[in-house]
Amino acid sequence: MAELFARDTIKSLRKLRLLKPDLFNSFMDFDQAVFKDGALPAKTKELMAVTAAHVTQCGWCIEDHVKRAKKLGSSDEEIAEATFVAMALRAGGAFAHSCVAMAVTEQVNASAERKG
Repeated sequence: MAELFARDTIKSLRKLRLLKPDLFNSFMDFDQAVFKDGALPAKTKELMAVTAAHVTQCGWCIEDHVKRAKKLGSSDEEIAEATFVAMALRAGGAFAHSCVAMAVTEQVNASAERKG
């Protein structure tokens, strides 16, 4: 089995491009359009992508978007802050979902009390 983030695994995208060139090219065009300057500058979008890449835990995306952010002038400090935003979001997700665990404990406790 191919190792997910092995350097040579990404070469398998060639097969995807060969099998569905229209969809592959459409995605690449979309990606380029998204990261152009618009209401948000490209640099800001790349910093957002650094954060999202950490949240989704995609090693290739982290590498690519950090390089792109640096090329657009992002400082190491800005990239570090973007990663801390990701940390807060991932931790915040667990924090928010803790209410589910606590609600379940209440249900289990109530059920046990009814049974006696």
